[in-house]
Amino acid sequence: MPLLLPRFSALRRNLFNRARVERELDEELRAYVELLTEEKVKAGLDAEEARRLSLIEMGGLDQVKERVRDVRVGAMMETFLHDIRYNLRVLIKNPGFAAIAVITLALGIGANSAIFSVVNAVLLRPLPFADPERLVQVWEYRPRQGLNTQNVSSAEFTAWHDQNQVFEEVAAIDVAEYNLTGGDEPERVGGARVSASYFPLLGIKALLGRTFLREEDQPDHDDVVVLSHGLWQRRFGSDPNIVNTSLTLNGKVCTIVGVMPSGFKLPQNADLARPIAFSSEEQTKPGDHYLEVIARLKPGITIKQAGTEMSAIANRLEQTFPTTNLGHGVVLVPLHEQIVGEIRPALLILFGSVGFVLLIACANVANLLLARASGRRKELAIRAALGAGRLRIVRQLLTESMLLAVVGGVLGLLTATWGVDLLVGLSPNSIPRASEISLDARVLVFTFLVTLITGLLFGLLPAWQTSRLELTEALKEGDRGSTEGFRSNRARSLLIVSEFALTLVLLIGAGLLIKSFQRLSDVNPGFEPANLLTLELSLPASRYTDGNKVADFYEQVLPRIESLPGVQSVGVVTVLPLSGNDNSSFVTIEGHPPLPPGEALRAGYRVISPNYFSAMGIPLKRGRLLTPADNRDAARVVLINEAMAQRFFQPGEDPIGKRIRTGGGDSPWLSVAGIVADVKHNGLDRDARPEIYASYLQSPKRSMTLVVRSQTDPLKLVGPVRDQVRLVDKDQPIGNIRSMEQLLAESVAPRRFSMLLLSIFAVVAMLLAAVGIYGVMNYSVARRTHEIGIRMALGARSMDVLRLIVGQGMMLAAVGLGIGLLAGVVVTRLMSSLLFEVSTIDPAIFLAASVLLAGAALLASYIPARRASRVDPMIAMRYE
Repeated sequence: MPLLLPRFSALRRNLFNRARVERELDEELRAYVELLTEEKVKAGLDAEEARRLSLIEMGGLDQVKERVRDVRVGAMMETFLHDIRYNLRVLIKNPGFAAIAVITLALGIGANSAIFSVVNAVLLRPLPFADPERLVQVWEYRPRQGLNTQNVSSAEFTAWHDQNQVFEEVAAIDVAEYNLTGGDEPERVGGARVSASYFPLLGIKALLGRTFLREEDQPDHDDVVVLSHGLWQRRFGSDPNIVNTSLTLNGKVCTIVGVMPSGFKLPQNADLARPIAFSSEEQTKPGDHYLEVIARLKPGITIKQAGTEMSAIANRLEQTFPTTNLGHGVVLVPLHEQIVGEIRPALLILFGSVGFVLLIACANVANLLLARASGRRKELAIRAALGAGRLRIVRQLLTESMLLAVVGGVLGLLTATWGVDLLVGLSPNSIPRASEISLDARVLVFTFLVTLITGLLFGLLPAWQTSRLELTEALKEGDRGSTEGFRSNRARSLLIVSEFALTLVLLIGAGLLIKSFQRLSDVNPGFEPANLLTLELSLPASRYTDGNKVADFYEQVLPRIESLPGVQSVGVVTVLPLSGNDNSSFVTIEGHPPLPPGEALRAGYRVISPNYFSAMGIPLKRGRLLTPADNRDAARVVLINEAMAQRFFQPGEDPIGKRIRTGGGDSPWLSVAGIVADVKHNGLDRDARPEIYASYLQSPKRSMTLVVRSQTDPLKLVGPVRDQVRLVDKDQPIGNIRSMEQLLAESVAPRRFSMLLLSIFAVVAMLLAAVGIYGVMNYSVARRTHEIGIRMALGARSMDVLRLIVGQGMMLAAVGLGIGLLAGVVVTRLMSSLLFEVSTIDPAIFLAASVLLAGAALLASYIPARRASRVDPMIAMRYE
């Protein structure tokens, strides 16, 4: 046993050949046991008894091995800590290399963590409801009209609710606006009308009080309200005794029965909710399709089974209401998919793009490590000669790369904290669940894993490449470094080629999105958005009981606003373009043959003031505009847009003077007085739909949007406009105040968000690629100074050296560009849903991206080449 002690000591001391010592130690243990056994057998003992006694004498072979394992673990930990201390000293002695490597990794890891926090919150995190996988959105679809997801009428909802056998709960939702009065200041607030089943369906309970009772779904029992947490804090100062107090909505006194918790968002981020109370007629007669419907599946029921049941109900409704419901079906969409489905492709593309940035960063740091390791060949050769095995050297070099990755990961996490705030600030309102974006535990785990993988990615190749030493050559090789070996050059060249290929793909993608966004921005919306103020008014039915009072209000307000200094013109409209709202109506044209059931014509129906087109800058194409003379006593007239004139009337048929009817058969006939230009109502990337414009003097509406055209900044008119409204009605608030330019910007915000982020990633990638090729060429020049001096001494001119160095750099860039072009053709096909009037294989974009990246490569190669061309041959030939 004493013979083993030196081995223990050697195992602790030896940092290079520990594995060999461990093997020898195990062999000596077995040999020592066999030696003791043989001695006891010679003394006359049985072999088994002799071995048992030998093990007892040794204290048990397992116990000895356990001691060996303890020593082994201690030695490994000691070696590991030694490697960390050693690599820390090395990095401190090379602060420039360490800083560049850490900053590069921090950018890559931080960007990935920030984007993953968005992906996590929007796509991965379950909805904050009980059993969210059982929640579905239920839509009506009309295949004959090409409409896939449509709102439903109250009669259809009632039938779905009463007849289905597959849902635990079904709830209806309608968005509303309310005038909140009775306090210091009247306020326009967003509201939601929901059925009493809405809150139980989601499994949400009130923070204070309660939600709605079933009987409060009935007319004359719906004068209750539930407040959002935000309105409770902002308007009522977080009053804990708010329950059972009253407030006034649209002139009607309602009782506050509950306050929702802070993390819960009402539909459309509404400030409050009221019950939906359908009349008996609304429950039995199909009317306007304005309701959204969500449902909770019963346990064990699949979406396919529920869809079959709902299709059967739709067939029964078709037979009951053949005129309005012919060909109508039902489609079910998981609620999570409904909420995030539209944004999913953009987020996944951005996530993949930022992954490219991380790969480029890894390639950059790997190149730095390869270049640095070439200068340490003699040091590593000496270690190998002293007994360090190849795996031991690999482990030491990997420890260095992991140390860089950990530091980069910590800084990357700090960068991600800032990046998340930036992303939330840049993210448009249309990105769902944006308020939930944060650095939670899942993001921290992701960052930890990315850090480990990153350390392995950029560290493994340099470590393995460097450990393949030829000792004789490496020990003879001084610091002259005239030759580094083909494998080392090939590895660095491969990394540079990969960087350029990935960067070109990102540049092409960014270029496509930029061109797409430019095309979208150049689309004529059909109106002039500059210097246009918009704000909403909603007159309470309790005070404005008939159309005459409604018309009188607007007849008083509009002239007052128009007389304000700086106002050019003013108008009102029921549905503002690009507002996200749409009202459509069935259309019948006099003299045209009736269409089959289920194929009726539909057009958007807008109620306007006579000056609306002047205020919006919408031109008249034919006929005349509406005038104040088109009042309640005059013949009913309307205007139509060009899309309706082209689609609803035969070629050569003049719509002017023709009569149309909207809604049911008892509606009055309306004479077409003129045709106006099309307006992009549902988005700049969508075709204009048929639209009808009627005068508010003939069809008064309580809820209207004011549009005010000014000579300067329109937002400066908010105060004066509010004052004029209150001079007519002191309790009438205004709400949703925006300039038309803001509304236009919001409509394209998701595309701008994707374009901006991908462009940032592409620029960062291009800088990293340029830095990468500069680093390689600069290192190559430094290592080849002696060779360059010989070339110049033998007659090479500065231009020859310049051409040699630049040519080598551009050759690598050219190979990377070629691979990147091929990859771009494939990868950009995934972006088709994000593009507008741009092909995924746009030659101009592919060429421009290639030229831009080639220019960056040329500049990055030229700088070290220019320095090499100015080398003094005599000094270079003495260079060590």
